[in-house]
Amino acid sequence: MNSAKTLIAEGRVWMFAEDNLNTDLMMPQTVFAKPLEIQLRSVFATYRPGWVDEVRPGDVIIGGRNFGTGSSRPASLLLKRLGVSALVAETINGLFYRNCVNYALPALECAGIRDFAREGDEIRVNFVTGRIENLARNDAIEVAPMPEFLRAIIQAGGIRERLKAEGYL
Repeated sequence: MNSAKTLIAEGRVWMFAEDNLNTDLMMPQTVFAKPLEIQLRSVFATYRPGWVDEVRPGDVIIGGRNFGTGSSRPASLLLKRLGVSALVAETINGLFYRNCVNYALPALECAGIRDFAREGDEIRVNFVTGRIENLARNDAIEVAPMPEFLRAIIQAGGIRERLKAEGYL
């Protein structure tokens, strides 16, 4: 992630492009009360075994429609802790989207993103302007940028940190 002012993510693409990808696949119920290290090892384990050994800090997830449907479990926190720098999906489940913001994982919706990028491509996502660049294909698209008040939460490090900075916690 670049400067907090610009809020840009740049990294390698991981495709999780199926529609209705459930939070149960990201954070299975069996690890919900386990230590963080066990939770991290379980991310996508039943869906894509070994993924946690391949993901690197800065990587970007591309998702399908209604990405993150399901319960309010903190799967976005696990993605953030694994080093994922951003999520761009066709559409994002509302509850999951807000959890992304609350845990400082920048996320954008972008119709057509599954056709715009392929797994392994390098992309750059500017959350202020809404410009998404596929560096591997020398192509770009524009979407609605992330609202400033949500960017401010991410730039603060998440909702708890933002509330602390404002004297509420």
